[in-house]
This record gives sequence, C-alpha cells and structure tokens, in this order.
Amino acid sequence: MGLWFWIVLGVVGVLVVLVIGIYNNLVGLRQNVRQGVADIDAQLRQRHDLIPNLVETVKGYAGHESSTLEAVIQARNTAAKGNPSSETEQGLKIALDNLLALGEAYPDLKASANFQELQRELADIEDKLAAARRALNAAVARFNTARESFPAVVFAGALGFSEADFHRLDDSEKGTVDQTPAVAF
Repeated sequence: MGLWFWIVLGVVGVLVVLVIGIYNNLVGLRQNVRQGVADIDAQLRQRHDLIPNLVETVKGYAGHESSTLEAVIQARNTAAKGNPSSETEQGLKIALDNLLALGEAYPDLKASANFQELQRELADIEDKLAAARRALNAAVARFNTARESFPAVVFAGALGFSEADFHRLDDSEKGTVDQTPAVAF
C-alpha cells in the first residue's frame, strides 16, 4: 500500500487542484460576460430615459407633429419592456431617426441649444452602447475559448458552464456599430 497509495493520492490531489483552478477561471470569465450584458442594459436604460426629454423639446417647436411624437413614446415604452436584442430596439431606433429628422424641418428646433445638447447626449450613448457591445463580445470570446480549451473542456460541462452567446446586431445596427452616429445640427 505504501508507494502506490502515495502516487494515486498525489495524482488525485493534482487533479483536484487543476479542477479548482479551471472552475475559478471560468467563474471569473463568466462574470465578465454577465457584466457586459449589464453594461448594455445600462446604456439602453440611459437611451430610454433620454427620449422623453427629447420628445418634450420637440413638442415645444413642432407640437403638431403628434403622430411622430406618439410613435417615439410608444416605441420607447415597448423597447423598455422588451429584450435588449429584440426588434423593439430596432423600432425605437427608427422612431428616433424620424424624430431627429424633424430638426431639419424646423430651423428653430434645429437651432435650440437644448435640442442640440440632447442630440449630443444621444450620440454619446450610442457610442457607449457600441463599445459595450464590443466589450461583451470580447468577454464572450475569452469565456468560450477558455471553456473549450484543454483541459477545461473535459470539466466545463460537468461544472455547469455552457457556451455563452455573442451579442447579435439587429438589422438597424449592422454596418453602423463602429461608426459615429449621424447627428445633424
């Protein structure tokens, strides 16, 4: 029992330490993915919170454009309740584009400092949202790579680590993620 016992015990000990290390690494990477999702949610909430101010500013100059204003509010309320990667965000983006287009039709609105500041804030939020999406995708790539690498691939499934999904862009965002949002003054 002497020598073989110590050899088997040593191998088991090394395996336990290896599994603990893999588990802790995957937990940390999974937390980075969850943080990325939370960052996107926070940016979407900021965008949703900015919209009522933008609508109120436009009402002062173009109050008779009620159908456009109501469409924006409806799209915002629907998007606020929906999944961040759903079509509701696409509908909101289209409604916002229509609202911002009113600035072109109303020179007084276009010249309003408040309207210009809200447009700048919206552009800033869109930039942060794009950065948060890129950061999430990088975190997902790191997590999935670690999960699928040897020896983690042997233990990851048994430890409850499933593959993380990359953030998918909806049709309204494709081709614009790395561009600065177009904001007309």
